[in-house]
Amino acid sequence: MAIPQDPASRFDRLASPLTRLVDNVPAAAWSEPSPCEGWTAADVLEHLIDTERTFLLTSGGDLPELPPKVADGPALAWRTHAEAAARTLIDPRVGEKAYDTPFGPSTVGDVFIDFYGFDLIVHRWDIARAAGIDARLTDAELDRISAAADGWGERLYGDGICAQPVEVPADAPREVQVLARFGRDAR
Repeated sequence: MAIPQDPASRFDRLASPLTRLVDNVPAAAWSEPSPCEGWTAADVLEHLIDTERTFLLTSGGDLPELPPKVADGPALAWRTHAEAAARTLIDPRVGEKAYDTPFGPSTVGDVFIDFYGFDLIVHRWDIARAAGIDARLTDAELDRISAAADGWGERLYGDGICAQPVEVPADAPREVQVLARFGRDAR
């Protein structure tokens, strides 16, 4: 049986590990500092929700007006957002809508999955690290975010995207090397 490739199904596959993590972060850990300078674990999750919402809303998506805030309960806020995002992406008027990027023509669904899929992986690591939970990424996830970094080139280090790379030893484990490209010290 073929794996569904529509944007909503692809988003669900990328968001599921984050959902499992959010469900398991202890309440006190949400106020812990994350690898994103100046942000707590809760701030990282709020950032994910806010940026995904903004993109989908400006791309014609129909999302709830006032979603739950992370401060009201991280799991509820994330699950409510993720379900609304998937519903929006499954609508062909949104998910298949043409979208021009600096890299050429695409669709809202593909842009969402390419950019926010990367964000879901890296920020899941940030939240796990802040919470003291095993944050290891799979080889497939490392491949995905490495390919994204290769494709974005120097744009990756634009304002509000990623911090400059962190220097790590050449013999550091692959995960440490890959995350260093995104300004994370995973040692």
